Amino acid sequence: MKDDIRWVKTHCARMDHGGCGLLVGVKDNKIVKVKGDPDGFLNKGYICPKGVASPDRLTHPDRLKYPLKRAGKRGEGKWERISWDEALQYTAESLNKIKEEYGARGVAFGVGMPKGLEHFVLIRLANLFGSPNVIASQDVCHAPREITGIHTCGFYPVADFHQKSKLVILWGSNITSTNEEGEICSLLLEQLKQGTELVVIDPRKIDLVDKSKKWLQIRPGTDNALALGFLNVIIGESLYDREFVEKWTHGFEDLAEHVKQYTPEKVSGITWVPADLIRETAKLYATSKPAVIQWGNPIEHNTHTFDTVRALICLMAITGNLDVAGGNVAAHDPKIMGLGPFVRADLIPDKRKEMISAYHRVIPRLMTVAPSFFKKAVLEGVPYPVKGFYAMCSNPMLSYADSRQTCEALMRLDFVAVADLFMTPTAAMADIVLPVASQFEINDIGHYGIGHGFIVARPKVVDPPEECWPDMKIMNELGKLISPPDLWHDDYEEFLEDIVRPAGLTYSRFVEKGYLKGPDRFKSYEEKGFRTPTGKVELKLSTAEKFGLKPLPEFGGLPEDDDPEYPLLLTSSKSRYYLHSSYRWIEKLRKMRPHPKVEIHPETAKKYSINEGDEVIIETRNGKITQVATLTDTVDPRIINASHGWWFPEGSPETQYGWKESNLNMLTSAGKLGKEYGTPNLKGIGCRISGKVLAGKMEALKYTGSCKGAL
Repeated sequence: MKDDIRWVKTHCARMDHGGCGLLVGVKDNKIVKVKGDPDGFLNKGYICPKGVASPDRLTHPDRLKYPLKRAGKRGEGKWERISWDEALQYTAESLNKIKEEYGARGVAFGVGMPKGLEHFVLIRLANLFGSPNVIASQDVCHAPREITGIHTCGFYPVADFHQKSKLVILWGSNITSTNEEGEICSLLLEQLKQGTELVVIDPRKIDLVDKSKKWLQIRPGTDNALALGFLNVIIGESLYDREFVEKWTHGFEDLAEHVKQYTPEKVSGITWVPADLIRETAKLYATSKPAVIQWGNPIEHNTHTFDTVRALICLMAITGNLDVAGGNVAAHDPKIMGLGPFVRADLIPDKRKEMISAYHRVIPRLMTVAPSFFKKAVLEGVPYPVKGFYAMCSNPMLSYADSRQTCEALMRLDFVAVADLFMTPTAAMADIVLPVASQFEINDIGHYGIGHGFIVARPKVVDPPEECWPDMKIMNELGKLISPPDLWHDDYEEFLEDIVRPAGLTYSRFVEKGYLKGPDRFKSYEEKGFRTPTGKVELKLSTAEKFGLKPLPEFGGLPEDDDPEYPLLLTSSKSRYYLHSSYRWIEKLRKMRPHPKVEIHPETAKKYSINEGDEVIIETRNGKITQVATLTDTVDPRIINASHGWWFPEGSPETQYGWKESNLNMLTSAGKLGKEYGTPNLKGIGCRISGKVLAGKMEALKYTGSCKGAL
């Protein structure tokens, strides 16, 4: 009966960055319904298809339910069931053995997308073990915006959708599909109803183009050129905020001289955006008060991400839209435990000098290692050998650039442990697989450490299967075996108490409140200046020579040179139904997106004799894959848009679930990397297409043992 349902307030997690307030109906330890919470701080009742389907993660018959140890050769898919004690002891012995021979830095700790508290417990685990090497996707996600912001203006400028904006620019942000980093589309949609104007900058005609005043259909990988073109117009026509520029910026005259070369006509030839549209949009942004740029993850997907972010922050600053209500703001955390004390950064004081990235001279303050540098250490011993890998919440076989190289690196490691909910292509390559409890089955805190100025409560709703442990518990118990036990809690849930204790709260009291938000402070620079060496927004970096960085943002060329052998440009997008490579095994979501689709303009499809629903071979210089054609005018005829993150859970661990067949990262390369972050080119890659020669439905390729098999 309806009366038997118990409703629990929580927040979504692990389906994307999370943050939507949820009402979860529970009966007999089973979730029977999920709906959006009308009082949700970020979503105000909105819920996406992933949120609706999220309970199905917990009840899938193929879910991992007990620890596994590899029984055959790596990648053969043969396993034996073991106890948790055996799993933890074997993992600890393997990691400690590597530490004895190669030092703690010979072990790397990997983390992927979810940003619950487990992300930071993993950093603590690495620090206490003594390893400086946490491998994360930050090179292509978040760090370029966050850390470039810290160098340029002293903070990470986030879009303020809680205050009214005159104009919103969605720059590579498909917010109705991905709701990136807690920027939930419902807040923006409400502003649009109230008259806020919208500009969309995107290679694809996303849904919100229909609600926009202008759409700039940019060539993938040329965002830095477009931003420099905007600066040219705004400075050249004296549309900048003179008072702010004169008082609060460093290097304006140098920037003004520098951007003279980026005329709308020149930039148009690079970006494919008409010169008049560049002028009009630049003027609109400069004259709309306040205006906000919601920048999306795609601007971090090529080697020029540092220049792009620098140029965009310069735009925010010179127009007076930085750190103002309704603009791009400095978010202030509530009174909670700081990151440094939580991860015990004090116990690894030489981390900056010892981590793999130090050898590659990445930008200061980047404290995780780019996957491409990690793989180089494994395969080449540069700058030193890495032999062990503990990974959670991640699927490197699909998510790291150049999947073939990633496979080779996993094969080369002495020991690999993976904690996950489901057997993935990466877990299938491990020595030990640890079954995790997921969201709704654990008490957690969301958005800690992301820099958006709030944290949300994610209380436990149902009990997990008996042998499925929360990631935090796994690492807490493993930590006692590979580092001083007294630095870990008797009960891992004490980590939750640690976070909220400075606010005078217990975790249970925090759950009652639902979320904690830091204070709104705008124009705080008027009291203390900006937290940069000059005390101002550094349009020209004062530390450029010291750190080996470019003083001014520039356009140094396309991510890859045009090549007549590969006449089309490859871009990619995330699906609203999946999280990167996750959840293609959830039936409700798979029905909505059953195949990896590649979007092709009808003119292009006709040229290559491709019809709707055909299997299409996509080929770059690095490899080839198969996806299913969707003919649409949402993309330019010169572009194809492929699906990201595809593997086939209906396959088998012996073949790593068809990881080669449709995986976008079979097409990417880790050979050319951005200096500042180690970012590879994931967008704007030369490609060619053809109809698939093989008959029948797509079939997963069998694993060859060398990782070098190709379509």
